[in-house]
Amino acid sequence: MAEIVAVVFAIAYLLLAIRQNIWCWFCAGISTAIYIFIYAGANLYMESVLNVFYFAMAIYGWRVWHSVGEHGANLAVVIWPIRRHIAAICLILVLASVFGFFLDTQTDAAFPYIDSATTFAAIWATFLVARKVLENWWYWLAIDFVSVVIYWSRGLELTSLLFVLYIVMIPFGLISWRRSWSQQQQQGTI
Repeated sequence: MAEIVAVVFAIAYLLLAIRQNIWCWFCAGISTAIYIFIYAGANLYMESVLNVFYFAMAIYGWRVWHSVGEHGANLAVVIWPIRRHIAAICLILVLASVFGFFLDTQTDAAFPYIDSATTFAAIWATFLVARKVLENWWYWLAIDFVSVVIYWSRGLELTSLLFVLYIVMIPFGLISWRRSWSQQQQQGTI
């Protein structure tokens, strides 16, 4: 039952994020609070820790979007330079290697390296969502493909299907945010 509630609020989060609606952060907070315990029970420790971070980011995202106007719509969608993304990916790989090694040698973690990589990539991608960086959608696409396999193999079929749904919804988010970015460029608001 807890997984069903977490999935419903996770879907609501993504639908509202696509629409750039501040209430996405409320839904994210509820979903992530539940997933902390679900992932711990599935021995996906980095995913559990990640959801603690997601909960904090739900608060941060709400504050950032709220500070710029009603429903976060006034926060401009931005595109960051490729060198910033390359640096972030390199850091993600280093952190995933270090934490993956620790989890592999010191715990019974499932998929320690992959779990670590998706965790650190998701931390970065969540920060990008909170800052309305367009490229967040590309990170989520890669993370979600890997997550489908991880969750299915750990018996979290409903969560795995949620991530399949995320993959289907990502293009809509990318198109919506890209359209906002283009409109902002035409209006000279950036």
